[in-house]
Amino acid sequence: MKLNVRAMAITMGVFWGGAVLGTGVVNLVSPKYGAGFLKLISSMYPGYKGRRTGKQVALGAAWAVADGAGSGLLFALLYNRFARHEAHEGEDQAMFRAAS
Repeated sequence: MKLNVRAMAITMGVFWGGAVLGTGVVNLVSPKYGAGFLKLISSMYPGYKGRRTGKQVALGAAWAVADGAGSGLLFALLYNRFARHEAHEGEDQAMFRAAS
């Protein structure tokens, strides 16, 4: 089975971006919610300081969409590469058994 690289990139971008956005929005309402998570995220994304402002939440979410999309793209490419390699090994073994 082959993964659709574009669909995986979009899905992961939306998923991870939504997770960071959702955590940031809830943190605006309830300051203790997700504070540790947002601090961790701020150590990874340039310009994002984890401050409780709408601008910072949007910046963190934008970085997360890009990060998720890139990760999803890389995951799908690697998966397809290794799945193809496994399929060829299976074909080689089947041909070897048929020749025996």
